[in-house]
Amino acid sequence: MNQEQSCPSCNQDSCSSKAQRPKESMEEFKERQVIQQRLCLIKHKILVMSGKGGVGKSTVATNLAVTLVQQGNKVGLMDVDVHGPNIPKMLGLEGRPIAGTEGNLQPVIHSSNLKVMSMAFFLRQDSDAVIWRGPLKGVLIKQFIKDVDWGKLDYLIIDAPPGTGDEPLSVAQLIEDADGAIIVTTPQEVALLDIRKSITFCRQINMKILGIVENMSGLACPHCHQNIDLFKSGGGARVAKEMNVPFLGSIPIDAKVVESGDNGLPIVADQPNCPVSKAYQEIVNKVIGK
Repeated sequence: MNQEQSCPSCNQDSCSSKAQRPKESMEEFKERQVIQQRLCLIKHKILVMSGKGGVGKSTVATNLAVTLVQQGNKVGLMDVDVHGPNIPKMLGLEGRPIAGTEGNLQPVIHSSNLKVMSMAFFLRQDSDAVIWRGPLKGVLIKQFIKDVDWGKLDYLIIDAPPGTGDEPLSVAQLIEDADGAIIVTTPQEVALLDIRKSITFCRQINMKILGIVENMSGLACPHCHQNIDLFKSGGGARVAKEMNVPFLGSIPIDAKVVESGDNGLPIVADQPNCPVSKAYQEIVNKVIGK
């Protein structure tokens, strides 16, 4: 292969983008090289997913990203929930314009060490609905990787919509060296039924499972200070043991989580010493350890 067809991003002979794959067109090959050049600047890529909606997955992804920033990391947060992009709201970034040129979009800067990209930045107003079939969603996710100037990052956190459909599959196919997935659930059996499907999904596509996070796990009564299991508790740990995957930890319910998210200030930044924030710190430490 001549030099013009070689990826200039590194000198590693083992890099998959060095050679054109069988049945891969030259256009597809060059596109894959551009994607790999972006990804080579990112040390760790983590997918946050859930089996069903309503378990607080985007809240978990946001607070994990901010916790990583608090620990001194450079972090990107990519929201690939095309139909319900909530990350900008949770970070107080609503209405921010996207800058850059075609093929080199600039992510929205939340802080010096946190960069964000979301479909929400491209909508004219919050009530706009994205009415797309699967192939278009795959194209958008590819653009979020190939055309966004993420720069050098320690971590890229990818917030996927619930389920095992187009978006998480596209991420897995485009980011071949992803570190793995964090699966978010709540303790009740209805949610646990679906995280088993998420675990099976990861195994079938050969994506490592970094662990399960049990969100909304118990509530400390503000009056009597006794713990109340509104959605039961311990289900995430039980399924993790049953399915032989790591359990990363439980995050309790706190009304301040809702308030801080609605105000665009994640709870780990707003209340860094509360039990919820400490739970996130412990989860991040386990993930970093992996």
